[in-house]
Amino acid sequence: MTLTGGLRALAAGLPGDPFTLGVASGEPGPDAVVLWTRLAPAPRQPDGGMPPEPVAVDWVVAEDAALRRVVRSGQALAVPEDAHSVHLELSGLRPGRPYWYRFTALGAESPLGRTRTAPAPGAMPAALRLAVASCQQYEHGFYGAYRHMRAEEPDAVIFLGDYIYEASWGRRLVRSHDAPTARDLAGYRARYALYKSDPDLQAMHAACPWLVTWDDHEVSNDYADDRGETERGAPFLERRAAAYRAFWEHMPLPEAARPRGASAQVYRCGGFGALASIHLLDDRQYRAHQACQRPDRGGAGRVTRSACPELDDPARSLLGQAQEDWLAAGLRADGPRWTLLAQQTRMARLGSRPRGMGPEAEPAYWTDGWDGYAPARRRLLGALAERRAPNPIVLGGDIHAHLVAELRPDFDRPETPPVAVEFTGTSITSQGSHYPDRFPDEPHIAYANGDRRGYVSLLLTPDRAEASLRTLDDPADPATGMQTARRFVVEAGRPGLLPG
Repeated sequence: MTLTGGLRALAAGLPGDPFTLGVASGEPGPDAVVLWTRLAPAPRQPDGGMPPEPVAVDWVVAEDAALRRVVRSGQALAVPEDAHSVHLELSGLRPGRPYWYRFTALGAESPLGRTRTAPAPGAMPAALRLAVASCQQYEHGFYGAYRHMRAEEPDAVIFLGDYIYEASWGRRLVRSHDAPTARDLAGYRARYALYKSDPDLQAMHAACPWLVTWDDHEVSNDYADDRGETERGAPFLERRAAAYRAFWEHMPLPEAARPRGASAQVYRCGGFGALASIHLLDDRQYRAHQACQRPDRGGAGRVTRSACPELDDPARSLLGQAQEDWLAAGLRADGPRWTLLAQQTRMARLGSRPRGMGPEAEPAYWTDGWDGYAPARRRLLGALAERRAPNPIVLGGDIHAHLVAELRPDFDRPETPPVAVEFTGTSITSQGSHYPDRFPDEPHIAYANGDRRGYVSLLLTPDRAEASLRTLDDPADPATGMQTARRFVVEAGRPGLLPG
C-alpha cells in the first residue's frame, strides 16, 4: 500500500490498510478465472474494521506484471453481508497464459496477484505442475512449506481441506489462535482472518490459482452430514451454515458455490486441456454417519468388521448418491490423458491390529475415511474400471501422512491389476502419526510415513506423472529447509507405480 493510499484509508475512518488478507485466484478455465480479495483493515474484528455499507473496489487485469498491457478493468462492490469480500468472475481471457491483477479501494492498492488460465479444450500442453496441500493447523507451525512451493512455480494448487482448524489441539504449540473454538459466523470469520494473515500463505495465493474443497475442520472435527461429535440436527446445521458462509467469503470461489443456509455445492470438475481433468469432491456434506457410533457421541471410531456389520452396508455412501452418480457420469474413456480425483482423505484400505497381536488378529478400521464406507469405495473404483477413465490418479489429504498406493476394487486380490494409483499428501503443519509403527504391511501400499510435514508436487506430461513427496525439515522454523522424501512415477497406459 502506498503512503498516500494509507493516509486516504485513515482519512476515511478506517484503522489501516484494507487489504490485510491479500488476494487470491481460483477456478481456472480456458478463458476464465475467479479473482478474490476481502477488505478488512482490522481483520480480527467481527466486521473486519469496515463500515456497514457497500464499498466500491476497482480492479485491473493485465498481460504483464507492470500492468501496462491491460486487458480488462472495472469495478466491483464489496458488501457487508459478504464480509466485504469480492469474488470477481472474469471471462473472455486467452487460454493457457498468465495474467496479473490488482484491486484498489479507499485509496489503497492490494498486493499484485498472478493467475493463469487453463489450456484450450483439446490442447495438449507439454507439462502441468500441480501442488497438492491440506491440513494447515496454525498453532502447529509456520507456513514455510508455501515458501518452497512457491519457488517451484506450480500452475495451480489443489487444496484438499482443513484450511482452518475450528479448535485448538496438539502439543508443543508454536503459535496461538488466541480465541475460543469457532462456533458462529464471527468466530469462523476471525479464524480465516488469522490464518490468511500469514505472509507465506498470502504469497502462495498471489502466485497462482487455487482449486479448493473442504474437509471437517472448516466446521467441526469428524462431522458427517448433520452430525458432529457432540452436536446434531438443527443446532449443528446452524453452526455448519455459519462455517460454510465464512469458507465461501474467504476462498476464490464463484457465486455458484455460495452457500444457501447449511448447503453449498463445492464438488465440480475442471480441466487442463487434453492433458488432465480434475474432479474435486466433497466427502463431508452428504455422507452417511460413521458406522457403529456410540449412542451419546458422533464422529469416528475404530471397529472390526465382525463387531460392526454396518461397515459392509451397501446403502451407506461417503459422497452421497447424487454426487456418486455425477462422478460416474463424468468418467469417460475419451476424456483427457490423466483423470484426477481430488478428494479429502486416504482411499486405500489400511487396517490396524492391537499392539502386540499377530497377523491372525482381526484388523480394525477407522470409520471416518473410505475404510468406513468400503462398498462405496468399491463402487467408485469399479466405475473407474468400467468407464475406462484414462490413467486415474486419486489425490488425498486429511491423514497428516504421505501415503502412496495402488487401488483395486477388491483389496483381497492383490494379483489383479490396479485401476488407479493414489498419492495422499502429508499436512502443511498439522501434527501427524507414525504410520509404520501403527499399521501392518499391505501389498497395495507402496509407502506410508507420517513423521514429516509437507505436500505433494505432481508433474504431469502426456507420457508420465511424477509425484514428489516434499517434506519440511522443521515446521517450527519459518526459515525451514525442505527435502524430497520419495519420488514415484506412473506411465500413461500402465496403471501402476514405478520408483522415481
